[in-house]
Amino acid sequence: MSTYTIREIKPQDNPEVKKVIQSVLVEMGVPKVGTAYEDVSLNDMYATYDAPRMSYFVVEEEGKIIGSAGIAPLQGGEEEICELQKMYFLPQARGRGVGAEMMKTCLDFARSQGFEKCYLETLPYMESARKLYARTGFNSLEKPLGDTGHYNCTMWMIKDL
Repeated sequence: MSTYTIREIKPQDNPEVKKVIQSVLVEMGVPKVGTAYEDVSLNDMYATYDAPRMSYFVVEEEGKIIGSAGIAPLQGGEEEICELQKMYFLPQARGRGVGAEMMKTCLDFARSQGFEKCYLETLPYMESARKLYARTGFNSLEKPLGDTGHYNCTMWMIKDL
């Protein structure tokens, strides 16, 4: 039986979400520049995703946020392409199917907003994440799409919705 809940972000979640994202990035040895670590949006994720065709979800367990992910239109991309953004999980969320359930939540939302494809960016050493993306039907791309500003993310994937 699952003891966690996936729900939309609330304003009071902002500090905890930022802490989760940055701690996972540090744990993974991700550069702090050219990645999500330095995104200004981390200061107010609720407001960032409180816009048309966007949503950000958190995984909550025992009153604590243990992971999160969002969907937004791909910046600088085609209108029918969304981006899976800032999908990170603390160690206690990993290996329990939380990522697969979060992925389903995000992709269902993307479909409901009329997106036809979902794009993501990742790093070569985020192997568990890349395996989840591949299992979910994402395929590798030769070059990035859009204009995310995450120049240190060197792997790009896309999926038909």
